Order: sequence, then structure tokens, then C-alpha cells
Amino acid sequence: MVLEVIATCMDDAIAAEANGADRLELITAITEGGLTPGIGLVKRAVNAVRIPVFVMVRPHSRSFVYGKRDIETMAAEIEAVVQAGASGIVLGALTPDRQIDERALEALLPLTGGLPVTFHRAFDELDDQLGGLRTLAKYPPIRRVLTSAGPGPATEAMPEMRRLVEAASGGPVAIMAGSGLKPESIADFVRQTGVTEVHFGSAVRYGRNGLSPIDPEALLSLAEAVRRIG
Repeated sequence: MVLEVIATCMDDAIAAEANGADRLELITAITEGGLTPGIGLVKRAVNAVRIPVFVMVRPHSRSFVYGKRDIETMAAEIEAVVQAGASGIVLGALTPDRQIDERALEALLPLTGGLPVTFHRAFDELDDQLGGLRTLAKYPPIRRVLTSAGPGPATEAMPEMRRLVEAASGGPVAIMAGSGLKPESIADFVRQTGVTEVHFGSAVRYGRNGLSPIDPEALLSLAEAVRRIG
């Protein structure tokens, strides 16, 4: 099992590593679903922790539909993040009719320098997620999808999550569950869905508030629970 934790600042990054996170997703604007963090934060986080740092590349929170200028901005951000020494990139893009934007992927993925890419929760706006998974499998840099298996919390879509996991089994793209997961029920969620990677943000913070710091005790307890799962 892999435990990925959102970090929005240096204190988060250090606390996440110290209390059992296997990987960071580095973002800003957590209440907007995550945007590209400042390059200064990326550089410092990469140098401060030993666990992989995956960096969000998302230019705005209006939608996941991006025009030419947005794609150019994302391209510049990817190049800077790669240069900063990040371990991976997190991105996503959709067409106006809620399909994977392959035009955007073909423009951006060659810039990732061979780093693994996570396709983020733009995936949860697709009308056909199984079809979307097949589309993403065509692109070797994309190694995983972060998804709640629908528009709501992951805990409300466990049968759908299981279907995604089964569809992805043996393929190049892993399924990472995120959004609405609860530390106290993670073992049951994993048992029912078969996921091998989980993503936590607000649930490991004080008061389960996205704008609060990481709660070391909550994260350590979760990490121990994840280790027991296997």
C-alpha cells in the first residue's frame, strides 16, 4: 500500500514525511482542489525530504478545460518543475464534452522528462471512466489516476472504484483512491475496492480542515493502519 499525502507548505512536507507518508502531492489552494505551487516551494520541498514529491500543474480552478494560453502556461510550469528536481507531475485536462483532452496530453507529456505522471481528479468529471482509463493507458508517462470513482466522495462509490481497479489490473495505469476517505475505515475501504494506493488531504489535518496544519498523531495512526493492510 502506498500512502500519498497533500502538502501545501514546507511544514506540511516535513510533517508528512516524518509521520509515515510514502509520497507527497505538493499543491497550493487546497480549497480549490489544488493549483500549481510556487517554484520556490517546489525547490525547497524536493531538497528537504527523501520521499517522492509529485507536483500539481493546474493553472486555474475555473474548469479542467484549457485553451491555448493555459496549455502554454502549463508547459512552462512543467519545465520548471522538472528542472527543480521533482519526482513526478500531477495534471489533467478535459475537452468541453467531458472527454480526456488528448491534444493537451500530446503537448504536455513530452515535457515531463520521463517523470511519472498522475492524472488527477479531472477524471471524475468523465461520463465514461472506463473509456477514459483506456485512453490514458495509451500514454506511457501516465502511471496512475487519482479518482473518487465519481463526482462524490470515494466512500460513496466503492463498487465503481472496484470496477476501475479490476479494469486497470495488469495494465500500465494504477488507480489511487482519494477524496472523502476516512482513516478509521480505510481497511474496509481497501478490502472492498482492492486499491493499492490512497490519497489523503483534509482528513489528516487538525479538525479535518484543509486549511489547518497536518496533525502528526492522525497521520501516524493512518500510516500504521495502512502498513497493517499490507
